[in-house]
Amino acid sequence: MGDLFSQIEQPEREEILALRKELEDANYRYYVLNMPTLSDREFDEKLRRLQDLEAQYPDMFDKNSPTQHVGSDLAKKNDKGFEQVTHRYPMLSLANTYSLEEIQDWLHKLPSDAEIVCELKYDGLSISLWYENGDLVKAVTRGDGQKGDNVIDNIKTIASVPWHVDGVPAQFEMRGEVLLPWESFERLNREREEQEEPLFANPRNAASGTLKLLDPKEVKRRGLTCYLYYMLGENLPADNHFDRLQTAKKWGFPVSDAVKVSRSLDEVNEYIRYWDTERKNLPVATDGIVLKVNNLQQQQSLGYTAKTPRWAIAYKFPAERQLTKLKQITYQVGRTGVVTPVANLEPIQLSGTIVQRATLHNEDFIRSLDLHEGDMVWVEKGGEIIPKIVSVEHNAASSPSRDATETQQGSEFAFPTNCPECGTPLVRVEGEAAWRCPNESGCAPQQIGKIVHFVSRKAMNIDGLGEETIDLFFREGLLRNIADIYSLRKEDIARLEGLGDKSADNILAGIEASKQVPWARVLFALGIRMVGETTAKKITRRFTSIDTLQWAKKEELTAIDDVGDQIADNIIAYFMDMNNLEIVNRLRQAGLQMETSGGEQQTASDKLAGKSIVISGTFAHHGRDEYKELIEIHSGKNVGSVSKKTSFILAGENMGPEKRKKAESLGVPLVTEEEFLAMLQ
Repeated sequence: MGDLFSQIEQPEREEILALRKELEDANYRYYVLNMPTLSDREFDEKLRRLQDLEAQYPDMFDKNSPTQHVGSDLAKKNDKGFEQVTHRYPMLSLANTYSLEEIQDWLHKLPSDAEIVCELKYDGLSISLWYENGDLVKAVTRGDGQKGDNVIDNIKTIASVPWHVDGVPAQFEMRGEVLLPWESFERLNREREEQEEPLFANPRNAASGTLKLLDPKEVKRRGLTCYLYYMLGENLPADNHFDRLQTAKKWGFPVSDAVKVSRSLDEVNEYIRYWDTERKNLPVATDGIVLKVNNLQQQQSLGYTAKTPRWAIAYKFPAERQLTKLKQITYQVGRTGVVTPVANLEPIQLSGTIVQRATLHNEDFIRSLDLHEGDMVWVEKGGEIIPKIVSVEHNAASSPSRDATETQQGSEFAFPTNCPECGTPLVRVEGEAAWRCPNESGCAPQQIGKIVHFVSRKAMNIDGLGEETIDLFFREGLLRNIADIYSLRKEDIARLEGLGDKSADNILAGIEASKQVPWARVLFALGIRMVGETTAKKITRRFTSIDTLQWAKKEELTAIDDVGDQIADNIIAYFMDMNNLEIVNRLRQAGLQMETSGGEQQTASDKLAGKSIVISGTFAHHGRDEYKELIEIHSGKNVGSVSKKTSFILAGENMGPEKRKKAESLGVPLVTEEEFLAMLQ
C-alpha cells in the first residue's frame, strides 16, 4: 500500500522540482536579462501552486526555492562600475493577489483598528536611497533582497531625486521605484526599432536595463523618473507611514499625490475601482495597488514571512483588454523580404497609449484566430508594450462581429500571393511560417531596410543618415543600394528640403569615418540573412578577408561555431548573386575594410581547440563575456549546458548547483579561474 501512495505522490514531487526550475529561470530572465518569458500573472499562479505543493510535502523543503527568496537583479560581482552593498534592512517583495476576496481575507487578519494606506503599484525597478547628514550617499537596487548594486551615478541623473536635503535626520533611507515614462519609453523603442535592436517589452524592463548602464550620460538621455513610497531609519518623524510620506514630500522627495488612508473595505474597494480606470491617464506604468498597515508599531507586530511583509499586500490589475473593430489587414515588407500582416484597428486606449495597430505575426496566426476584416476583436497589452489580438468576439447580441449578410466565402481570409510593394510572387520556405518576397534588389522596402541596417550604430555607424533621411534620398533617386552611400555629393544633399550645407558636411564626415569600421562589422552591415553581430565576428576570425569568405565551401562555414546549414547556405547564396558582387566591389573601391587589420582580435592559439567549455558562477579577474571571448580566440567552443561532450566547466564562485550536480554525475571536471588562466599562459 505504501508503494501505491509513493507512486501517487511522485508526479507532485516532480512538479515541485520542475516549478522551481521554471520559476528560477523566469526570475533570471525578468530581473537580469530584462526579457520576461512569463506574464506577471502566469508567474504568480505558478508560484502559488509551488507554495501549495511545498506545504503538502514539507519534506521537500528547500531554502533555495523561489518561494523562500526574492528574484535577484544583481549585476555580476566583477562588473565594472557597480559596488555591491548589503542592505541595512532586507528589501523584500510583496505578496500578490488578483482577487478582491483575498484582499478582504487579508484585512480580516489585521487588528480591528488598523488603518490602511492605499498607494499605486508602480511598474519599475525598486531602489533604496541612503542619506547621511542630508547628502545622498548611496542608491542601492533591491538585488537579491540582502544586497544590491550601488547605482548612485545613474540615480543622480533623475531630476526629481534630491542630492541634498536640509533639516532631516542624520541617517535614513527612502525606498521607491525607478520608472521610464510612457513618452520616453516609446521614443526609446522607436530608436531601437530604427537600429533593428530588440524592443523592450515594457517600461519596467526598459527602466531596469537603463539603470544598469555604465554611461550616466545615456541614462540621463533616456529620461528616467522616480516615485518614493517608504522611509526607514532611526529617530524618524511621525509614528505612522502616511505622515512620514507627507513629511518626505515636504522635504522635496517625489511622493505620489495618489496616496490615501482608508478605514474600511469599502474605501479600499473604491480606491481600487477608481485607479483601475484612471491609471490609464498616468504618464507612467502601474500594474496594481499596494495596501499597507499605517501604524508602524502594528507593522512591527505583524512581522514578515521568508520573503514578504505580513503588513502589506499588492492587488494586481487584470491585463488590460479592450474590444475594438478590425478595420483592415495590411502588409509590411521588411529588409529581409518577410511580409508581416498588420491589424489596423478602430483606436482604443490601452495602458496609457492610443492603440490603432497590432501585429498579426504571420498567416498561420491569423488562421488560428479565424480573423476576418470587420471582426470585433479583443486587444490586450497585459504589461507588454506591443498590443496583440487575443480573440474574436462572436457574441452577436452584444457586439456583432460579422455582418449577417456577409457570406462565409466572401469573408474568407486570403494571404497575398504577390508582394504588396513590388508585385513579385511570394515564396514560403519549408519549415518557416513567413512568406517572403525574393526580389531583394528591386523591392523598395527591402532596399531601404538594408540601407538603414547598413548605417546603424552596430554596423557602419554613419551619423546623420536616419531612416527619414534615407527614405528621402531613396525617393530623390540618390540611393538605391548601400554602395550608393559612398557616391553621395555635397551639392545633391544640400539642395534637399530640411538639410543644407551643414547637414551635408556632417553626413559626408560620417560616411568618411565609416571607412575605418573593422571587417567584422562590415560583414554584419552587409545584411546577409541570419548573420548577426556575434556570428559575423566568429566568421571573420576564420575568414580574415572578404575574398576568402566569398569562395568558402559549405563544410568550411559549418565548421564555425554557431554557423549551421541555413546560415552557410545564405552566405553562399549572397556571393552567388551578381548584384551583391557588384555592390561589394563598389564598397571595396570606396575604401571599406574588407579584411582583418593588425588591430583586430584574431585567433591567439589553438590551446583550447576541440574543447567544449561551460562557464558557471562569478569571477574575480574577468567577466563572463570576457571569458567567452578568451575561449573563442584560443579556438575553444562555448556551450551553455553540461553533457557528456563537455570538456570541462570553468567554475567560479556561486556555481549553479544543478550544473555542479550534473558535472559530478557525468564526471566532467571543474576548472578554477586561476587554473584556466594558467592554461592560456
